[in-house]
Amino acid sequence: MKRNKNKNKSLVRRLLLIGLFVVVGIILCMVGINTVVTIKANKYIVTNESDLPKGVDAIIVLGAGLLPENQPGTVLKDRLDTAIKLYKDGYSDRLLMSGDHGDDYHNEVRVMKDYAVSQGVPEDDVFMDHAGFSTYETMVRADRVFQVKTCIIVTQEYHMYRSVYIARSVGLNACGYVSDIHVDELKYIPLEMREFLARVKAFFDVIIKPDPEYLGDPIPISGNGSATDD
Repeated sequence: MKRNKNKNKSLVRRLLLIGLFVVVGIILCMVGINTVVTIKANKYIVTNESDLPKGVDAIIVLGAGLLPENQPGTVLKDRLDTAIKLYKDGYSDRLLMSGDHGDDYHNEVRVMKDYAVSQGVPEDDVFMDHAGFSTYETMVRADRVFQVKTCIIVTQEYHMYRSVYIARSVGLNACGYVSDIHVDELKYIPLEMREFLARVKAFFDVIIKPDPEYLGDPIPISGNGSATDD
């Protein structure tokens, strides 16, 4: 009986050790993937506006949710203000607003477009991607639906590495310009933790290349943004 107990304890120890090795292996793999994504994207992230390429097909603004009163929150407003400045400074004559318009009561891209128009951007120069439900879907749709080839991506630093990595992996000649106007490091800690996992998903997305939930007919970014009005 004592020998059986010792065998059982030994088996439990071995199983715990194997489990520990598996967990450590998974964590190391995830760290490695995050490192690859960050390094590959970093060289295309521009910190000085004057270093950005002029005349790109579009400035892509990624959605970040709305306040309860259907107004852009601080994160989204920073992205919009940065993109509008780049537009007015002549880096592109098209803005592509990409976000969630999953139902009639949540139209993120309409709020984004209305904000840009209120800041003096002609409405015909603002395109809305109503099915930008994820960063991956935004970039694939920018390429395949809106026929964007060159672009500047506007988002916060924590999100930029994944965005640029995906964009370039699906065929966009993209660079990123960080929109950290109102930076609060403490508030970004949970977002950084989420990004750690999201970069792993992005790494496999660009390998598997799933189709977005919606594609549809091409809407060339060189045309009229009013074609995307809802």
